[in-house]
Amino acid sequence: MIIGVPKEIKDNEYRVSLVPPGVKELRQRGHRVLIEKNAGEGSSIPDEDFKKAGAEIVGSPEEVFKADIVIKVKEPQPKEYGYLRDGLMLFTFLHLATKMGLAEALMKSNVSAIAYETVEEPGGGLPILKPMSEIAGKLAVQMGAHYLIKAYGGRGVLLGGVPGVGKGRVLIIGAGTVGINAAGVAVGLGADTMVIDKNPEKFKCLEGLVGVRGEKVRTLVSNAENIEKSALECDLLIGAVHVPGARTPRLITRELVSRMKKGSVIVDVAVDQGGCVETIRPTTHTDPVFEVDGVLHYGVTNMPGVVPRTSVFALTNVTLPYLLKLADRGLKAIEADPSLKAGLNTHGGRMVNRAVAEALGTEFTAFP
Repeated sequence: MIIGVPKEIKDNEYRVSLVPPGVKELRQRGHRVLIEKNAGEGSSIPDEDFKKAGAEIVGSPEEVFKADIVIKVKEPQPKEYGYLRDGLMLFTFLHLATKMGLAEALMKSNVSAIAYETVEEPGGGLPILKPMSEIAGKLAVQMGAHYLIKAYGGRGVLLGGVPGVGKGRVLIIGAGTVGINAAGVAVGLGADTMVIDKNPEKFKCLEGLVGVRGEKVRTLVSNAENIEKSALECDLLIGAVHVPGARTPRLITRELVSRMKKGSVIVDVAVDQGGCVETIRPTTHTDPVFEVDGVLHYGVTNMPGVVPRTSVFALTNVTLPYLLKLADRGLKAIEADPSLKAGLNTHGGRMVNRAVAEALGTEFTAFP
């Protein structure tokens, strides 16, 4: 088969969807790999490295999208919709639950679109989403700490505090991969850290997190009262709620935001799926924050894109095994592999992922 790797065009997206070792493995199996010129530049991977691995460097996205399989990092942007076509297999992050326009474009073009974020192991794990969630969780605290600085509109709070002065308070809603990684960084900075989740069993993963001064994570079971009290006390709120394929439930209302501390910061990592904060909306690295009722909101939808070198290798470590299956067997790989089948969102002009269909209010059709 022919695998195409376009250059990412989303705002400040520096990642590339394949690295030279992956190219080499695909070539050893007899597949061709087309890389758009300078696709790896933002991740410090020059075209020459791809050439040495056996890739063909092409000059335009039109050429790349003629491939049998196109592998990307982020969802196709509107200017790329014209490249979508019948018979194309697309393998990338999609987050269709809040993107009706993209979903319609994929179905209209009869694209077989496999979303990284819904590739799910039989036991319930999300192997491709996990490393990006780890990175986003760590970055969420870094970004929140940055915008808490007074010069950037925040309250002027140092999360770790100093002796004799209270620490900054961090509230993390969700104890999944994002939440656990965010908690690790928050505790490491010395912040007073609270994690809320509806499943107390998840708190066991937090028991070993201890900061340099002996700080430990506090935990609460999710309910309206605990969320409200904690949100009103925090300086930094991190939304780390995720439901595979579906729209994120809104746990922080507009009314509650209006009562939060002025100059506090919200970083909603779930913004790609709609976010758990009613007032959040997608932002970009170019224009990352906006204010509602005196509270700063950070809603960047491709957070790991600012650390592309780390993100690229973490991502391709987990996508390559699935890509090799798709390259070797095509649609038969999806039929045979439950994880890939769970990842398939659109096929044959239909929505074939139940959770996404319900989120969009569109008809669901089972695959195959």
